[in-house]
Amino acid sequence: MTGIAADKEVDSADSWGKITWRRFCQNKAAVYSLVIFLIIICIAILAPVISPFDPAQSVGAFDEAPSAGHLLGTDDVGRDVLSRLIYGSQVSLIVGVGSVVIYAVVGITLGLLSGYFGGAIDSLIMRITEVFMSYPQFMIILVIVSLIGPNMMTVMLVMGFMGWPPICRLVRGEVLRVKSLDYVAAAVVTGYSPLSIVFKHILPNVLSPILVNCTFGIAQAILIEASLSFLGMGVQPPASSWGNMLTSAQSIMILSEEPWRWIPPGVAILVAVLTINFLGDGLNEAINGDSK
Repeated sequence: MTGIAADKEVDSADSWGKITWRRFCQNKAAVYSLVIFLIIICIAILAPVISPFDPAQSVGAFDEAPSAGHLLGTDDVGRDVLSRLIYGSQVSLIVGVGSVVIYAVVGITLGLLSGYFGGAIDSLIMRITEVFMSYPQFMIILVIVSLIGPNMMTVMLVMGFMGWPPICRLVRGEVLRVKSLDYVAAAVVTGYSPLSIVFKHILPNVLSPILVNCTFGIAQAILIEASLSFLGMGVQPPASSWGNMLTSAQSIMILSEEPWRWIPPGVAILVAVLTINFLGDGLNEAINGDSK
């Protein structure tokens, strides 16, 4: 009987996965976004291979317009814009995914403990969460980064450790809903330890909203990193970032006469953020069964 039950559980999981994937595929915008996002990932991974020049080295005339030798032209110190754009995708993905992984680990852990144990632990964690959420996140990140020193690792860590409160509250709410179900009560009666119940029985059943939240979080992290780099508080030159490439757009002359220096990184940020948001919408609809 145990083997039959296990087989049914596996079949049920397979069926849920297939149904979710079928719903996701019905959302054409989400499917196209997934393809584009995979292309961005491939570009970031293959940057050393497909980049025509070293993004940190001067390889041409200053402020050269797009040509056969430099498809997107060069910047004010002769660096190839296309190469910098390609390498900038690495920064965006590393910061976006890295910061989300950090805040997901912190937020999920605290949310699980808060929701399951309740009482004084819940009150303490929620008060800390409210303190973090009472301040504008971007301004706090900007101040901390300026004090520590701007670079990619600092931006990623600060964004990660400042971004956990929303997912903590989300997980806490899901745990409060799930912990009253029969299978959790059965696990308690069987003698499983609280931590085993939390991480082995409850966590797998609250992963769906977490996955959707993290998807949108990557898009938000890319925007924050670009904003910090644009202000000079993110990734520092000569390292390439879409945000610090946009710094040149502060000049009226460049905005009007050298569009090749700011339009490509602007479009790259727009495409990446829209792609991830459409992907998140598709996942949300597929998981919740709302796809048309």
